[in-house]
Amino acid sequence: MKTIKNEKFSERLYKNVQPIWEENHQHPFVQQLGNGTLPRKKFVHYMKQDYVYLIDYAKLFAAAVTKSRNLETMDKFAQILHETLHFEMELHRQYAAEFGISRQELEETKPTPINLAYTRYMLNVAQNGTLAEVVSCLLPCAWDYWEIGKRLRKQYRDTLSTNPYAKWIDTYDSQTFGEGAKWLIGLMDELAEGLPERELAVLEEHFQITSKYEYLFWDMNYFEQDWPI
Repeated sequence: MKTIKNEKFSERLYKNVQPIWEENHQHPFVQQLGNGTLPRKKFVHYMKQDYVYLIDYAKLFAAAVTKSRNLETMDKFAQILHETLHFEMELHRQYAAEFGISRQELEETKPTPINLAYTRYMLNVAQNGTLAEVVSCLLPCAWDYWEIGKRLRKQYRDTLSTNPYAKWIDTYDSQTFGEGAKWLIGLMDELAEGLPERELAVLEEHFQITSKYEYLFWDMNYFEQDWPI
């Protein structure tokens, strides 16, 4: 599909991914997270898998540093990497503790097949692709989580005070998280500027595939999937 004249590449990505993101938003895990009825054990499964996911996700920021074209972008990705390792993961550990998950349990968690497939897809792109390709893989997680946080707050505003997962919604609906997502969106547009359609199509394919992995991640946690043997 060709980009419409004067249309930002991120607008094209957003428009074309809507069928996938709508499935993500309507997934029972997400909806039950929003209305507070998600069984605790499913959320515990998610928290443990999300922790090991974050470890590999952070490596993408490190890869982005090495592929950046200027010091400003290098510095920004280095900041995000530092904040992920030293602040976000610590907040994750603290929140997990509220659900009875110890740091040792988090550290000993092994990724499920879906988790491993998702992160290895992104790491393979990070190893072999351009900075634009790395960003196209990073973006769905950041952007769609922000979208989900905003939608859940609007949808379940009246019941958040009694929702045991309200802190999760607060995190991803926050201005801080939104600013990070918006920076990546802006960088995606900057990196896509002037690229031929064949390269834009590759970026969109990464964006679509990782968006589909987001759905599989929700599904994997809702059904508490793990290795069959």
